[in-house]
Amino acid sequence: MDKPVLRADARRNRAKVLAAAEEAFAVDGLAVPLDEIARIAGVGAGTVYRHFPSKEALFQAVVLDRVEQFAQEARDLLTAEEPGEAFFGFFKRVVQQASRNRALCDALAETTGSAFKASAGNDFRVASQALLTRAQAAGAVREDIDGDDLRALIAGCLAAERYSLEERHLVRIVVDGLRTFHSTCTLRNKK
Repeated sequence: MDKPVLRADARRNRAKVLAAAEEAFAVDGLAVPLDEIARIAGVGAGTVYRHFPSKEALFQAVVLDRVEQFAQEARDLLTAEEPGEAFFGFFKRVVQQASRNRALCDALAETTGSAFKASAGNDFRVASQALLTRAQAAGAVREDIDGDDLRALIAGCLAAERYSLEERHLVRIVVDGLRTFHSTCTLRNKK
């Protein structure tokens, strides 16, 4: 079933609510009242309830919105001059940003849950796979991994971020392991 098309002002209000909710959930988790999210967004509580019938629906929308943003970023990077660096930068940003949000971690790690039944999850998979394939064709990323491996590596890095004492250490090791011998040598020569 298609979503109804929103008027421009309704789209802007929905975007304000999503941004405010992402900020509020990051600080207070699900304990934040919807009225507080409305205040942060600069809209009335009725506007929040009109777009999101419950706090859980809003929370799910925030997660899906972020997954859609990641997918769009991956698509935008498909024309980058340096495919390898575009891929590695994207990989690190996804892990860094998602590690701050437990629900987003879970959404990126799952393969059959609600977030990935939605088109946003499929868009993320397709776009990140295309970015990976382009980096592999440029000789920057090992050819023996595929999109499923990439998803598993992202999920693994997210778990590592939660338990690692040294910030970004394990992610750096994974990224180095994804590089081809040629791209590792080129990277060392740039330093």
